[in-house]
Amino acid sequence: MSGLMAVDDALAQLLALARATPFTGVEQLPLAQADGRVLAEALQAAIDLPPWANSAMDGYAMRLDDLAAGPLPVTQTVFAGQAPAPLRPGSCARVFTGAPLPAGADCVQLQENCEVDEQGRVRSLTPLRRGDNIRPQGNEIRAGATLLAAGTLLDPVALGVLASQGITQVAVRRRPRVALLSSGDELAAAGAPLAPGQIHDSNRAVLTALLTRLGCEVLDLGCLPDDPPRIRAALAQAVDADLIVSSAGVSVGDADCIGALLRESGEVRLWKLAIKPGKPFTFGQIDHVPFLGLPGNPGSALVTFLLLARPYLLARMGVALVAPMRLPVVAGFAWPKAGKRQEYLRVRLEGGRARLLENQSSATLLSAVIADGLLEVPAGETFEPGDVLDFIAFAGLFGTR
Repeated sequence: MSGLMAVDDALAQLLALARATPFTGVEQLPLAQADGRVLAEALQAAIDLPPWANSAMDGYAMRLDDLAAGPLPVTQTVFAGQAPAPLRPGSCARVFTGAPLPAGADCVQLQENCEVDEQGRVRSLTPLRRGDNIRPQGNEIRAGATLLAAGTLLDPVALGVLASQGITQVAVRRRPRVALLSSGDELAAAGAPLAPGQIHDSNRAVLTALLTRLGCEVLDLGCLPDDPPRIRAALAQAVDADLIVSSAGVSVGDADCIGALLRESGEVRLWKLAIKPGKPFTFGQIDHVPFLGLPGNPGSALVTFLLLARPYLLARMGVALVAPMRLPVVAGFAWPKAGKRQEYLRVRLEGGRARLLENQSSATLLSAVIADGLLEVPAGETFEPGDVLDFIAFAGLFGTR
């Protein structure tokens, strides 16, 4: 569509700008407080993991060369947390999952694959190879190797990896400060009485939660009417913010005050994208503070935040991989009319296929609650049931991963 920027081009520009202006500042945090934060420096493994060879199963540690001699006497029993004696030739050791492997043993036979005679000797009933059912020392990581790279978004699994190395504190990037506002005479704050023609503001609730889950400190500038002086006064509170995010008011209509202010006292870098929903998405700056203008319709604000604002924020935090994960999904419906914009359809996954939800209006949020995610339809394309398209799951976007 003439005059509209392609989604991929807009995202590339946003990420380039984000990488050029990273959020600065580092703080040390206890591991228990680091969930969802971004690692500020690479960490190296201090020890091999596992630190010694151990049994992967409950069973018997043996020497492969001893198996042909017949049943083997059990000369020791080793539990996890114990230090075993070396394995005596012509014998085996009873071992349990995680137990250190006795020196000299080179395989472990599962207990269910063994026969124990009346004298307590053990015979292996199935073939074995050297290394079977053994976790070698350093199998997960070797001391000195990079454990986690700078820019890793710490999640519970990453915290577990750090804890396994005995790490108790990490250097993380400070939380970005994001000023957030909604605008429009038609909006009333949640809980406020509705005047004729008004609706409750839902965008600030959604965006506050999404920003908080990304680790941002949110400065709530409120739900403002289309009144330039009041909007200017609110934006004056954001001079120390790292980013301003607004919903609505960024177009060029008579009531779009934020868009007018942006053009008067700031700069517009991106405006109007070939995306549905979300065409009015805007990026620029106001008084030297970067500005992300999201559309006012709740469905549009949600989609543009997840696909554009979220990657931009993550890139400024120093996260290396910021694009949402796309998975191939079979369409369970037809899309016979090609659109002029790249479209994101709210769908449910049922029986391995994507089912289109009935209400695709950009003004609704409820269908996004019901949906499993977004089906991406490139501009100018149609599809039939059975065709494969890219699917973006909400599950990975509503959290930190």
